Amino acid sequence: MSNIRTYEDLLQEEQRLRQELKIHEALIRQDLIGMKENIEPVTKAYNTINKIFTRDNRVPFFNIGLEMGIDLVLRRFILAKAGWLTKIVIPYFVKNYSSHIIGEEKRKALFKKIQELFARLRPKPEEPMQAATEARAYENKDV
Repeated sequence: MSNIRTYEDLLQEEQRLRQELKIHEALIRQDLIGMKENIEPVTKAYNTINKIFTRDNRVPFFNIGLEMGIDLVLRRFILAKAGWLTKIVIPYFVKNYSSHIIGEEKRKALFKKIQELFARLRPKPEEPMQAATEARAYENKDV
């Protein structure tokens, strides 16, 4: 701390301290960025382990189909000659991890395709009435 005798000295000291504060803030930001970069591999490993041990239950119907497919492929074909413990543990982890892989956007796109498929397969409530009206009009023309 310097000797402050006049008001101008006080203003200069305030300006010097503000500049020093800005330098320290920049150093702290750089240190935080460095820490985040160093922690990133640990965070990725934690997220992967979390995905393996937990299941994403936001869309249960999708998970049911996914589980059935994984059971069929893994247990009956890939792990057909494996022991009973392997047949239980590996599909469990694969089901959990695969439920996280498919993102929300892909799920919405898949549901939209499924809805379109069902819309094509089942007639709309208006269509049978229109078909009956057209059939009556056709019969009246022949008579």
